[in-house]
Amino acid sequence: MVSLLKFQLEVPGAPGRAKALENEDLLPVPSEKRTWNFTVYTVFWFSAVGTVANWNGIGSTLTYGLTVWDALLCNFFGYIIVGILMVINGRAGAVYHVGFPVVCRSSFGVYGAWWPVLNRSLSACVWNGVNTVTGGQCIYVLLHAIFPSIARVPNHMPASSGLTSIQMVCFFLFWLATGSALFLSIPRWKILIHAKLVAYVVASVAMLALALHNAGGVGTTLTEKPTVHGAARAWLICRFFFLATAGCATFVSNAADWQRNAAKPSDPVLGQVLGFPLSNFITSLFGAIVAASSKKVYGTLVWNPITYLDMILSDNYTPAIRAGAFFIALGFTYAALFSCVFENVLPAGNDIASLAPKYISVKRGFAICMIVTVVINPWYLLGSAGIFITFISSYQIFLFSIAGILMVDYYLVARGRMNLDKLYTADPSGPYYYKFGVNWRAIVAYIVGAAINFTGFLYNMKAVTVGTSVLRSYYFAYITSACGAGLTYYLLARFVPQASYLAAEGQGFREWTQDEVEVFAGGKRVIEDAPAEQGEHAEPVDVDDKYSGEEVKIVAAT
Repeated sequence: MVSLLKFQLEVPGAPGRAKALENEDLLPVPSEKRTWNFTVYTVFWFSAVGTVANWNGIGSTLTYGLTVWDALLCNFFGYIIVGILMVINGRAGAVYHVGFPVVCRSSFGVYGAWWPVLNRSLSACVWNGVNTVTGGQCIYVLLHAIFPSIARVPNHMPASSGLTSIQMVCFFLFWLATGSALFLSIPRWKILIHAKLVAYVVASVAMLALALHNAGGVGTTLTEKPTVHGAARAWLICRFFFLATAGCATFVSNAADWQRNAAKPSDPVLGQVLGFPLSNFITSLFGAIVAASSKKVYGTLVWNPITYLDMILSDNYTPAIRAGAFFIALGFTYAALFSCVFENVLPAGNDIASLAPKYISVKRGFAICMIVTVVINPWYLLGSAGIFITFISSYQIFLFSIAGILMVDYYLVARGRMNLDKLYTADPSGPYYYKFGVNWRAIVAYIVGAAINFTGFLYNMKAVTVGTSVLRSYYFAYITSACGAGLTYYLLARFVPQASYLAAEGQGFREWTQDEVEVFAGGKRVIEDAPAEQGEHAEPVDVDDKYSGEEVKIVAAT
């Protein structure tokens, strides 16, 4: 009985490695599964950002008095910065084919990595809540198009909630639909992802057409003048430019989770730098035009597109509008479902699994994320445009502090060197064990990065009152937090030296080759001499392995 219980609870792992630090989901991606190239990364982002929830950001920006083009350019250039940062911070994943939880062990320690992973998983759970709320709103409109009486169900939710009582029921219907992905085999999701992109595109075009028809055409939608001017407008543009980047803090911090699937380390570069901002720009363009058109109809800007769709339906309850609203809501529901799964629940599952890999697989982490999604009451985050903006800007100081440490550790401290074998062991003599498995330098650096902007964070949480200068300094929080944490970590690693810094000291930048990664991924210590490709000469090359004092021989072409 005991052995059966153990079999059910424990997650299978690779023989000979510490079960407290690994399972198959955390090990390097096998070469046969590294299939992502430039095209895949580009298409992936068009599919990933294909959700109506991403229209909320651009819509909420317009409520502050900026023009459509002000908002679009703020988002576009902010997303370019995100694409570049993802490539830089995800490099370790592209080279060593490990995810964010394992990369964190290099700087935070094999146990200290639990803290940044917890940060990231919490963020993913919150974003999953936001997307689930949007999905619930979509289901409500879908049902409203069929049953007019649903709009007359009494509401007992407070005014601060983004959902009414009947929409709460729809929220849980969508939540259950998302949870059903647990029972699907991941390889079978490919066709569903492709279908999601098609459904989103069709629904978006239909929503745009319906909104413009309701507004009497494009008219002055794209040429409206700003309602704020001078310094106030300049500061708003600055704020929303940086906010576009801040809102993607999760993508930057866990970039290794995407890039670990790269066929070659260079494959993610253009796909991230071009695909991410371009896909977001197109999504934002649709959202901005739809939101701006609502002002012509109702005299006030409706920043939430699903709310706008329901308003159109309620005011024009004709067979044609009902049919249009139904299929638009259906397409948006389907798109939101798989955005929840791939952008939020799976990354959270991966992170949560790393906290206790002996007992938690990615799918078990998936289930935990779904529970947390409800516990945090996300319906209050979409109660108003101001609350939504506050949410987006608040958590950045923690995630960008982590990102700053990871980038400095990889490029300046370890200089590209990661000893994969030692990332999965709790051996006190290992370079990533530090003190009790925690690198205090990274913890101190994290605290410094967060502390720099903590007053602004408290202001966002309405805990303190601050002056204009402090408020505006918070617009730059992702830069100052990342730089503050990164600089602190580098100074501590250099002047209170740690093993990874000493191993790379005086040497150039040196990443493992893909052959060396395969040595570890295949569970071997030595690759025997093998015939070189025709016309080349092969000879064994010693890999400088100062971390463990061991020698790994690979075959290299010279």
